[in-house]
Amino acid sequence: MDTSRYSCQVALPGFGRQAQQRLQQSRVLIVGMGGLGCPAAQYLAAAGVGALGITDNDTVSISNLHRQILYTPGDAGREKVAVAAEKLRLQNPNISITPYNLKVTADNVLALFGQYDVILDGTDNFETRYLLNDAAVLSNKPLIYGAIYQYEGQTAVWNAPNPDGTRGPNYRDLYPQVDATQIPNCADGGVIPTIAGMIGCAMANEAIKYITQTGELLAGKMLMLDTQTMQSRVIKIGAATKTNITQLAQTSVAETISATALKALLPAGTIELIDIRGNEEHEDFNIGGRHIPAYKLERSLDSFDDTKTIVLYCTIGKRSADAVKRLRELKPGLNVVSLEGGVKAWVELDN
Repeated sequence: MDTSRYSCQVALPGFGRQAQQRLQQSRVLIVGMGGLGCPAAQYLAAAGVGALGITDNDTVSISNLHRQILYTPGDAGREKVAVAAEKLRLQNPNISITPYNLKVTADNVLALFGQYDVILDGTDNFETRYLLNDAAVLSNKPLIYGAIYQYEGQTAVWNAPNPDGTRGPNYRDLYPQVDATQIPNCADGGVIPTIAGMIGCAMANEAIKYITQTGELLAGKMLMLDTQTMQSRVIKIGAATKTNITQLAQTSVAETISATALKALLPAGTIELIDIRGNEEHEDFNIGGRHIPAYKLERSLDSFDDTKTIVLYCTIGKRSADAVKRLRELKPGLNVVSLEGGVKAWVELDN
């Protein structure tokens, strides 16, 4: 043990050398190296977690930098996990860092979870969030959850073990189902950068508490924080789960079209273009086509031109991809695709 490096936390009442040894023997996986994953990874590495796995399949972009604090402008275009691993190893060369440049799916999630003791969910889409939740339940692993939007954030510990052998609530106990098309992500709806740091640090804090067996976990309850008022509250969910998760839902993939391909096909008149963003977003800037906000799509199905390819678009392509999946569930065979990269990709193509 590096006594000088960890002396301040070892000196904590109720912590000591035994808690530090638990940290050094632990294996933690962070899924999503964005605004939440970056600060969580930095503090877990600094605290001396023995093995840290980091998973993401995205690359660094300039729009990430205001909240994803491991990256710099010079990292743009590089794999997030490769950059993060380099910097975390510099921060603490005495721990193991394993980067996974992959998309977590129903096909690989259980094998991945099997290598770790604690999982942190730093993702920003609901399909993956439910997948991680269900995999944690099936793997009997605690899942530390964080979410941010605009000025607010929340965190909780799902599927924590209870003394009587039962498990605490999980994400489905609180949110049995969410219509992802109705809720913008950070790129679409905006986010204050500091909330990412606050919630990411809270997630790391819960991981440290769980591993070292110190403090009172956010199990069976959720912390909610508003940065505009700096008020927080903890809501109680319950002591044990009431859900029965027996298998993973297969990960679906929305068919997409690139900005380049769309631009080439538009003159032929075979495309019906639909902006699914909110009114303010559409009025601020759009690339043409009809405006049907996401929440109106289902009731507008009969108005689509079945002779054309329907292309849905949003700011960066995530909401539109979720909408494509939903519409195909409602109307199998519907010729609908998502603009890959959204308005952002379209604008970058022109530049």
